[in-house]
Amino acid sequence: MFKKILIANRGEIALRVIRACKELGIKTVVVYSEADRLSLPVKFADEAVCIGPPPSSKSYLYIPAIISAAQVTNVDAIHPGYGFLAENATFAEICELSGFVFIGPKPDSISKMGNKSVAKDTMRRAGVPVIPGSDGVVHSLEEALSIAEEIGYPLIIKASAGGGGRGMRVVKDREELIRSFGIAKAEAGSFFGSPDVYIEKLLGKSRHIEFQVLGDKFGNVIHLNERECSLQRRHQKLIEEAPSPIVTPELRNKMGEAAIKGAKAVDYIGPGTIEFLVDEDLNFYFMEMNTRIQVEHPVTEESLSIDLIKEQIRVAAGEKLSLEIQEPKFHAIECRIIAEDPYNDFRPSPGKITSLHFPGGHGVRVDSHIYQEYIIPPYYDSLLAKLITWGTTRNEAIAKMKRALEEFVIEGVPSTIPFHLKMMENPDFLAGNIDTKYLERVNWKEV
Repeated sequence: MFKKILIANRGEIALRVIRACKELGIKTVVVYSEADRLSLPVKFADEAVCIGPPPSSKSYLYIPAIISAAQVTNVDAIHPGYGFLAENATFAEICELSGFVFIGPKPDSISKMGNKSVAKDTMRRAGVPVIPGSDGVVHSLEEALSIAEEIGYPLIIKASAGGGGRGMRVVKDREELIRSFGIAKAEAGSFFGSPDVYIEKLLGKSRHIEFQVLGDKFGNVIHLNERECSLQRRHQKLIEEAPSPIVTPELRNKMGEAAIKGAKAVDYIGPGTIEFLVDEDLNFYFMEMNTRIQVEHPVTEESLSIDLIKEQIRVAAGEKLSLEIQEPKFHAIECRIIAEDPYNDFRPSPGKITSLHFPGGHGVRVDSHIYQEYIIPPYYDSLLAKLITWGTTRNEAIAKMKRALEEFVIEGVPSTIPFHLKMMENPDFLAGNIDTKYLERVNWKEV
């Protein structure tokens, strides 16, 4: 087992990893920017190293500073958390070349799944259902028009190197494709450093359901069931739950087997997710793979009573998987509490938290890095906390979430708590009748 781990991240995920390491008897080093000097990860880690000014390009994304911090503090391994460099194959390779274990998959696995067209082709060859579309990168408008004629409209143009809901353009007809194709390539180049794009058929009402997978260095891969992630705004998840209200045991087995096939196809190590779109007839299609621990991993943890971060560390240290495939024990829900104003088109709202009270009680968990008088920096993601509740049934988990949201006090800045409270009373959400476009069709304030 590792003696000391460097955490190349910030916020709640850095604190989450610190806690897991402490329980495993592992010393921790956290890196931080000047903006995070007074953060809780800096306070609770055994050591902390400042790696640069507030902009992430000069701190959390600046690889030389992170490697230097690892060398100076003599760590065994580097945990990337999520975001920043977590899915950067070059960073993973540099860690290994510098003598540090990268707590994540192999660089080659990250690289294959990071290019969405390569990922889609890899899954197709592994026998995993994929959404109809181009076989790979679409190089010309003529090629795009030919593919569109074959699969039909509407369709979506996606950046091959994109992710997180960015780099996408919906096209409804031939004229719009002619207007949008060049723009999509230019945007892909600007946002992701590569102009490569691919094309997929745009499904009708569909749900975003992802499977948690976990692999070790001995070739063992399991799945830990699904998470329902359909309630989104601009492709960004707001509420997740496990299990999904629509997934039957039979469908879970079928999708889980496909997820394992996909993970084995890239020799996957550690926790990751195979993400699917599921149509109204319960047909499922591979969308992408996230080669890291995810924001919503506590939903899986609480539905199964496990610790994914500890298992991730053990696997990276060369141990065999200690978990096995099992049915959900509880129903768990996570609300992402974000520093955004839901009554003003979810506008980001950095500032100072003047008053704070976390909810508690049985079946309630809060993963957060904030505290009273904490100043939310404007440079990073605006996630304040993840509120997770669980119960023996979905209705019980929802009742606990509603109660917990009512107890959750954040003053000084707007947050998404009012939105989440409204959703816990929303008839469609209560019935499980949601899809990825629900918030685009419905005014949540009036339902």
